[in-house]
Amino acid sequence: MSRFPSLFAPVIESGSELRELASRVATAPWVGIDTEADSLHSYPEKMCLLQLAIPGEVQLVDPLADIHLEPLWEAFDRHELILHAADYDLHLLYNGHHFRPFRIFDTMWAARLLGEAKFGLNDVLTRHLGIQLEKGSQKADWGRRPLTERMIDYALNDVRYLFDLSQLLREKLQALGRLDWHRQVCERLIQECAVPSESNPDTIWRIKGHERLSPTGLAVLRELWRWREVDARRANRPPFFIVRHESLTELAAQVSEEGVSAARFPHYLTARRREGLRHAMEVGLAVPPDERPRPIVVRTRRLSRQEISLAEDLKQRRDAWASSLNIDPTIIAPRGTLFALARSGSGEWDKLMPWQRELMSQPAPKTAPKTAPNTPKSADIATDTPSDDPEEKQSDDSVEGEWKPGQSGPF
Repeated sequence: MSRFPSLFAPVIESGSELRELASRVATAPWVGIDTEADSLHSYPEKMCLLQLAIPGEVQLVDPLADIHLEPLWEAFDRHELILHAADYDLHLLYNGHHFRPFRIFDTMWAARLLGEAKFGLNDVLTRHLGIQLEKGSQKADWGRRPLTERMIDYALNDVRYLFDLSQLLREKLQALGRLDWHRQVCERLIQECAVPSESNPDTIWRIKGHERLSPTGLAVLRELWRWREVDARRANRPPFFIVRHESLTELAAQVSEEGVSAARFPHYLTARRREGLRHAMEVGLAVPPDERPRPIVVRTRRLSRQEISLAEDLKQRRDAWASSLNIDPTIIAPRGTLFALARSGSGEWDKLMPWQRELMSQPAPKTAPKTAPNTPKSADIATDTPSDDPEEKQSDDSVEGEWKPGQSGPF
């Protein structure tokens, strides 16, 4: 097991320190990284801290300092980066700094492909290394300076053990014949997460509950959303801190039916914000009828009886493979994907990763092999059974569509 200094390192916030670190990173045999952001405290969110580990060293880099990070990105280009739950970090790195890694090893997805029901960093470290981390700073405001000693220690611990953990997980994946599965998942993560964030002006404001509104209500909601967006940026606070989604849709419904005088504002709003909302309501009501937004109607062809039967067969096949491999079935294919696969002429099969496509194309196993199909049986490796967590089960019943970070798996 690798050893690191027990005392925390100072935060790197000068160009000369960063260049020296980058030169050490460039020649290091491995690199583990993590990020911290301020999404609960500021708007728009930004990366506030970059943690990294190389042999014998753990360091913190301050992206908020007046330094250019390009030397570090160039050093990272030569490595497979080790991360845990990489999707959010990849979004921050690409959208905020236009950095896209060449290759990654995600320890969370390694744990999931081994069949572990609990795959948070603390859970995986406890299971494999017997290490428990203190998580008290998880929701801290990482944009504040100076960082406290407790925050620094928390941040360093997020990368301190990544290499040791990745080595253990890599060996177990190899023994079960799933290392290539993991490689494919990590490649898909980079493809899906390291892309520019694009906003459709006709959909970005359609928050939860918009589908119940009339065209007038939608026109009001659009203006309310625009007002909140401006106010959130002015206040540097997340939009839900200004007015919750539910409150905006409720106000839009009230005003569209009974007028501005019927609006029942949340009690915590200041007089200035109430006035801002009133003005937005009036602007929305003044939109001419032919310019008001229309409800989005998604028309899909009903599945034929044959396609429904095929979807059920695919579900049974998926569940049989998941049971035999001791993994969450939604990792192989969520429910929406099963229906898409069953549709005649669907191109959904091409969206599956090769390992998923191979499983879904083969007959359901009659026995319970612990290794991947067509893989020689390896030494027994303890793995957890699929999770009974109702939230994870719910992901199997999610709305049809492509995978996005936070769902059951990249598809």
